[in-house]
Amino acid sequence: MLFRIGVLLVTFIGVKIYDKYTNNRKDSKKAAKLAVKSHKSLARMTNVDESKKLCDHYFKVSTISLGLAVLTGAFPLLYIVSLGAILYSCIPIFKRGQRQLLERRTIGHDVLYSIYIILAFLTHQEIFIALGVFFYHSGAKMLAMNQAMSKPMISNLVKQLPDKIWILKDGIEIETPLDEVMISDTVVIRAGEIISVDGTITEGIAMIDQHALTGESQAVEKESGAQVFSSTLIVSGQIHVKVTKAGSDTNISKITEILNNTSAYTSSIQLKGEKWANIIAMPIVALTMLAIPIRGLMTATTVVHSTFGNRLRIVAPIGTLNYLHAALNKGILIKDGRVIEELGRVDTVLFDKTGTLTHDQLEVGKIISSSDRYSSNKILTYAATAEHKLTHPLAQAILKKAEESGLVLPSIEDSSFSMGYGISVTIDAQLVRVGSARFMEMENIVIPQLIQSAIEQSHLEGHSVVLVAVNADIAGAIQLVSTLRPEVKAVLSGLRKRGIKHISIVSGDHKIPTQKLAESLGIDSYFYEVLPQQKADIVRQLQQQGKKVCFVGDGINDAIAMNTANVSVSLSGATSIATDTAQAILMDGSLSHLCDLFDTSYKLKNNLRRSLVLITIPTVISLGGALFMGLRLGGAFLIVYSSFVLALLNAMLPILEYKGIKKSKKLSHIDSATKNTSSPGT
Repeated sequence: MLFRIGVLLVTFIGVKIYDKYTNNRKDSKKAAKLAVKSHKSLARMTNVDESKKLCDHYFKVSTISLGLAVLTGAFPLLYIVSLGAILYSCIPIFKRGQRQLLERRTIGHDVLYSIYIILAFLTHQEIFIALGVFFYHSGAKMLAMNQAMSKPMISNLVKQLPDKIWILKDGIEIETPLDEVMISDTVVIRAGEIISVDGTITEGIAMIDQHALTGESQAVEKESGAQVFSSTLIVSGQIHVKVTKAGSDTNISKITEILNNTSAYTSSIQLKGEKWANIIAMPIVALTMLAIPIRGLMTATTVVHSTFGNRLRIVAPIGTLNYLHAALNKGILIKDGRVIEELGRVDTVLFDKTGTLTHDQLEVGKIISSSDRYSSNKILTYAATAEHKLTHPLAQAILKKAEESGLVLPSIEDSSFSMGYGISVTIDAQLVRVGSARFMEMENIVIPQLIQSAIEQSHLEGHSVVLVAVNADIAGAIQLVSTLRPEVKAVLSGLRKRGIKHISIVSGDHKIPTQKLAESLGIDSYFYEVLPQQKADIVRQLQQQGKKVCFVGDGINDAIAMNTANVSVSLSGATSIATDTAQAILMDGSLSHLCDLFDTSYKLKNNLRRSLVLITIPTVISLGGALFMGLRLGGAFLIVYSSFVLALLNAMLPILEYKGIKKSKKLSHIDSATKNTSSPGT
């Protein structure tokens, strides 16, 4: 006994001396590396990688030590080597136990396992130490794998901004580096250029694509006095902008900063198994201490081993990972393992409108003719011919419709066309103008009452309208609409059936179209004309009301709200920052599997409960047997690890179910093919 206590003390002192020496060297190296990698998120990622490497290392060592411990029975000369390998594999457990006891001043799972190792060593049960430590490191490896799945990927949103910008000084345009732009400077921005500052238009008119910021695919008309924002694109026109915010003060830069500051949001996952293991630690320690004077060290070792902490630490991650894989087989990529636990608490789903509930791409709706002289195809031909060199969403929708209609576009005789609120071209010796109502008024073209009424009705419904004029007359109007995703109504109905109490829409669009969509879908509430930072505020407001919020979005403008929500979901094909930020991605690019995501959460919750029952009952039997029936460690191992096998099978259920469904579909397909090839008489 004294010899074994001495071995433990020498091992402990040796490890402390070695750690003190190596830590001094590591600290200096890390300081040098982190000086180069100044970004905090990079430092966190480095620590995660190092932790994973350590888990892999000790898992391999514990596997070797278990093998050596088994061989020692047949080859006693291996005992010293086996003992050294076992003690080495125990080092991280002792370290965590020490930190838990001395620094955190708590008795948790690691303290408990350290006590088990010491008692088993003092009672000459090295084979059971090796087996227990192997399972411990297996659990640690599983947890490391789970954490590695949720590394944040933060995109640089401002990389598309130009390095230089044109500033207007004393009537002269001067090219200036972007980082030298000052508040109150006046910058000149033309069609095709990205706006690099936040500011107010002082001169000019332009069509501006704000999709990167607001999520709305329709370009908006802006003139003197209107606000413009960094990272938006001028589709047509030219404007002078007085700078109100530049550099790191712009809205888009603030979004980037917030995302970078929350890059460790998913790096502190703690599964329920870990929590349950720590909760039961203190009662087990008390029973162990009580058993030593009454029943002896052997019984005390069996008691402390009977805790289900480490077994649950293995089963819970395996079950979680298997449900992640099962979800992936359904087209759902879950980047953060905590999501499927959090979804069980969600009672509110907040949808971004454009690109999420509705398709991002506009479509041609009605084509209204002002007179019998102009057919729908003629109006569409004129518009498509004028717009065929442009790439903004309205032009693309018109060109797509013309292509679908099989229209042949005539050549433009006068290729020099003016850009403003519209386009002027010469087609078949006629001057054709295509653009907004304001453009037609600027060109002194009278808009007939029929067309004016169509414009007003379209705007009430949230649709855009492009007018087509031939010479001095309005030929007609083309309505451009955003269409609802076909699966939306079924998804909303499914969410209601799954206990979602509140469904809401948030949009950068105007009130009337947002309200109409909400009413048509039976949505509980809606928010309109919302900027990115306001979306996050809306999430916080709902959370302050006691709601657990799942945010579903697809754009850069949704990123902050995604980080604020309890759960964030995006669609494949959305902007890269949305998919980087989202904790779950629907890989088919639709909302069809959103309800499956919630089902995965409910199934995991039930699976973990079954695992808890399967592991707890044998634990109680083992404890009772040790305290009242003299059950030894070998018998306890047999009882608890038999139940452990059942718990593992339970954790494998999602994979087994998936294989069963896949096999059933294959047999169904074969059966169908057999029937189709059978003769009529059979």
